[in-house]
Amino acid sequence: MSLRHPIIAVTGSSGAGTTTVRDTFSHIFKREQIAATYIEGDAFHRYDRVAMRAAMADAAANGNNHFSHFSPHSNLLEELEAIFEEYGRTGGGRTRHYVHDDGEAKLYGAPPGTFTRWTEFSPATDLLFYEGLHGAVITDRVNVARHVDLKIGVVPVINLEWIQKIHRDRAARGYSTEAVMDTILRRMPDYVRYICPQFAETDINFQRVPMVDTSDPFVARWIPTPDESMVVIRFRNPRGIDFPYLVTMIHNSFMSRANSIVIPGNKLDLAMQLILTPMILALIERRRRAV
Repeated sequence: MSLRHPIIAVTGSSGAGTTTVRDTFSHIFKREQIAATYIEGDAFHRYDRVAMRAAMADAAANGNNHFSHFSPHSNLLEELEAIFEEYGRTGGGRTRHYVHDDGEAKLYGAPPGTFTRWTEFSPATDLLFYEGLHGAVITDRVNVARHVDLKIGVVPVINLEWIQKIHRDRAARGYSTEAVMDTILRRMPDYVRYICPQFAETDINFQRVPMVDTSDPFVARWIPTPDESMVVIRFRNPRGIDFPYLVTMIHNSFMSRANSIVIPGNKLDLAMQLILTPMILALIERRRRAV
């Protein structure tokens, strides 16, 4: 952790809603005139799209049917930790972009499924913002979590996460339901080992819970909407959190435990603004005092 160069990390699996959370942070940064450097987690995948398919095939041929992007073996986690350490120490570092589709290909000038060149961070930023799979990961070789000043977990309940993945992969990638099921099964061991444990390290978790039947996610016709959901917000350390204020400001919210508040799904952006803005400003004030 660093007084002068704070780091915020949003961690969660693909499709969990981390991008929505990133947008909320971006609005806060813009409103409060905070200069942020951004890191996308998939920039630290070890393989591009073609190489990943080859690595998966090679792993399967050697009896490993669970090779996935969740695993440390398919990500540059040592490099990610080194960049977090460098940023916390000097405010410097580098990143790149993974090009997902034709739209991003036009933007970055690289084919879909490949990486752009590494580029150095812009100088004189106020903080580093990471959004991806491994913002709070700890393994026997790396401890990314120890470098992060504010760790945010974003995770829907598992059936909802599967529904979101099924609908996205069928609509955007043309996969069949059976193909998505195979992907889910392949990823599950790494999800349990490397994704779930991060949510015990985070300072705040936002977990969306549908209020409609998701018993069989593989036949769900649509993704439950925010109006059909509740969000459980858990604080690792509730000290200093003004729960009465939050319950008053967020209509139909309530406390479920001494460290948790439950809000309507359509109030997530408001809740994040109320909760995160003071925390971000505290990091910036601490930074300015240290400079």
